[in-house]
Parts: sequence; C-alpha cells; structure tokens
Amino acid sequence: MLRRFVVFLVAASFFAVATGSLAAQPKARAEGKKAQAAEKKPAPKALSLELTHQLSERSALKLAELVERFNSEQPEAERIQLLRIEAPGRKPALLNLATSGAMANFLANKAAFKPVHQVLKENGGNVAGKDLSADLLAGEKRDRLNALPLAFSTPVLFYNKRLFRQAGLDADAPPKTWQEMQNLAGTLRERGIACPYTSSWPAWVHVDNLSALSGMPIADKKGKLAFNGRVQVKHIAMLATWHKARYFQTFGRAGEADAHFYSGECAMLTSDAWVHSQLQDAPGVELGIAPLPHHDDLYGGPQHTLAAGAALWVGAGYKAKEYQVAARFLRFLLAPDMQIALARVGGFLPLTETARSAMQTSRLMKDEEQALSVAYASLQGKGDLHPLRVSTLDPVRIIVDEELEQVWAGKKPAKAALDTAVKRGNAILAAKPALRRVIR
Repeated sequence: MLRRFVVFLVAASFFAVATGSLAAQPKARAEGKKAQAAEKKPAPKALSLELTHQLSERSALKLAELVERFNSEQPEAERIQLLRIEAPGRKPALLNLATSGAMANFLANKAAFKPVHQVLKENGGNVAGKDLSADLLAGEKRDRLNALPLAFSTPVLFYNKRLFRQAGLDADAPPKTWQEMQNLAGTLRERGIACPYTSSWPAWVHVDNLSALSGMPIADKKGKLAFNGRVQVKHIAMLATWHKARYFQTFGRAGEADAHFYSGECAMLTSDAWVHSQLQDAPGVELGIAPLPHHDDLYGGPQHTLAAGAALWVGAGYKAKEYQVAARFLRFLLAPDMQIALARVGGFLPLTETARSAMQTSRLMKDEEQALSVAYASLQGKGDLHPLRVSTLDPVRIIVDEELEQVWAGKKPAKAALDTAVKRGNAILAAKPALRRVIR
C-alpha cells in the first residue's frame, strides 16, 4: 500500500511538472516571437550628414579630431562624416567649410545655402554672431550671419631669430616698417642669406592687407575695383626692386613660401598667423613673430589688417532633423572650450570675445599666446573694416597674381600691372554680375 502511494506521489509530481511545462509553452512561444520581432525591428535610419572641405591633409586631420569629439556625444545614427571634395559644384552638403578661394562662389549663390543665424534660431539656439568679434564679420551683420567664420586668421611677419643672429642682427628687433625691412633684408643678403624675405598669398598680403593697413580702398563707392592707387603702386614697385636685388624671393601664388621658411632657407616670411602652429617645430628655426610692417609716410599712420580664412556654410534643402544636428554642431563649435581648442590645434582666431577672454587664463604655450596676441593687435586699429577682399574673388585674384608675376619678372612696371589688373578685374565683374554681390 505504501509502495503504491509512493509511486502515486512520484507520478503525480511528474504529471504536475509535465502539465506545468505544457501550460508554459504558449507563453514561452509568445515571448520568443516577441523577441524575434524585436530583433527584426529596423534600427533608426542613419542620417547622411556630410561636412565637406578642401583643406590640406594636415589641417583635415585636425578638423577630423574635432568632428570625432562631437560625434562621440551624438546618437549613432546622427554622426557627421568628413568628406574632402576636389571641385565644388554639386549640391552643397549639409555642412560646407569653404576656404577663401571658394568664398566668392558661395557668396554669389546664397540661395543654395541656409543662413547660419536661421538654422540656429529655428532649432532653439541664440542668433549667431551677437558675440562675434567685429574683425571676423567682414561686412556681415551680427544678427544675420550667413556663415560661421570658423578658421580665420590675419597676416603677420615671421622671422628666424637664428638667421638674424648669424647675420649680426638683433634677434629681438624685427622690422616695424617696410623701410626697416629693406635695411634688414640688405644686411641679411650681404651676410650670405640667399632668401632674406619671402611671402605667401601675394594678393592677400600685398594687395588686400597692404591696402587696409594703409587706409586705402580696394573699390570705389560705385563698387568698381580701384586697388591701383599711389600707395599700392609704390608698394609693388618697392617689392620689384627687392626682387631684382634678391632681397625678396617668390615661390608661388598660395602658401608655397611657408615651406621655404620652415626649412630654414628664408629669414623672413609674411603669411597668416595660424601658420605658427606648423612653424613652431621647424628644425633650425627659432621662431619670432611680429605685426605686418607698414609704410611710415602715410597720413594718420597704420590702421588695421584683415581677417579671412575658411567659413562654415549650411546647405539648403535638407530635412528638419538634419538641421537639428547642424544646429547642435554649430553650438558645439561656438562653445568657449571648443574655440580654445581650435586656437590651440590650428592657430585660428577665436570667434567670440568670451572665448578670447577665457584664452587669457588658459594654459597655452608661450609662442601660441604670442602669435594670437600679435594677430589681435594687428586687427585692432583705426578706420572701417573692409568687406571686400581681392583674394576672395577667385577670378580676380588669379588676374592679380598674373600681373604681379609680370612685375617680379621685370616685364611690367608696377603701375601698368596694377592698372591692367583693375581693368581686367572690372571686366570680369561686368561679365559675371553675381560676383558683384560680394562687394557690399
């Protein structure tokens, strides 16, 4: 009897387990189907968020670091992809970093872009530009900014203190005027320095900035080009005599001269202040930085240099969600700590006064502080800021470079070359009315 009872208990237990398992099966199947459905549920569609640029490989690597820093704080499907484009012409990407060479095309085709101030305003941000330093605006209104002047700089004078000492010159006394520079270049040449002085971006340094620093207009009140005045002609004629005497060497229309200074070949270089980030580790170069020289026989004295570089434009015709990401990226770039990062890795001018004040207390290296300090001082001066820059009107810049090369080669006098450049430039503007919109 007891034996049958034990068998009954075992059987009952087995039946209970079995029926319990059977009862659980429908529930398990339901949960399994639910899990499978969850697995099959499509992931959020990734947005195509491109940031196009035409930067050098070195500069692009620095920009990539900042983009990756932004991406690390975003959802996986809302990341920005950095893309180099060789020849702009397709539909603008969501974000477009336009260097000065492409700026005229961007300005003349504003319908293809959405103003930065509008992108920020529609996505809960403050109106862009209200805290931007005036020296970066170049005719833009603070509350109606079309593009973000992200990587701007201004020309300065770099000099190699080691070559100065080698020539018996005071390494702590860079030239303040072009006449002083001529005297130093002569001494450097006599003491065996093959390249006393060179310059990058001739049209930018010796037309745009020479004119602004001297208080001379580049265009008249009617918007016609007029950079062939007395001061400009005198300056180019002076450089022509330097070139003939081998005081001044030329290497190209863009930044080619930077490399010749970096190698220790040239004693002095005029180029943008941001270049110090590349020159500070140059072997054999003890870097000195000073303001761009000025002509000391001008009424009223020197005024100010100009800031220009690469600006960030937002493409038109994108979805609201994409503009939300673009607005987040713009706010990310405007943050004071990011402005300091841009100055540190690229030597670019911080956009806002807040960032510039914060930089005074940041732990930047001494030469970075010096370069930015010289740049700030150069931009502050008397006179109006000049919105027009020959170097941003690419077809006109090419003409100016061609005519200057005729001067360096001794084939044309300075006045004839500048007169021709102005005449050819105005013909280009007449043939391409859209470019006239750049002259504000």
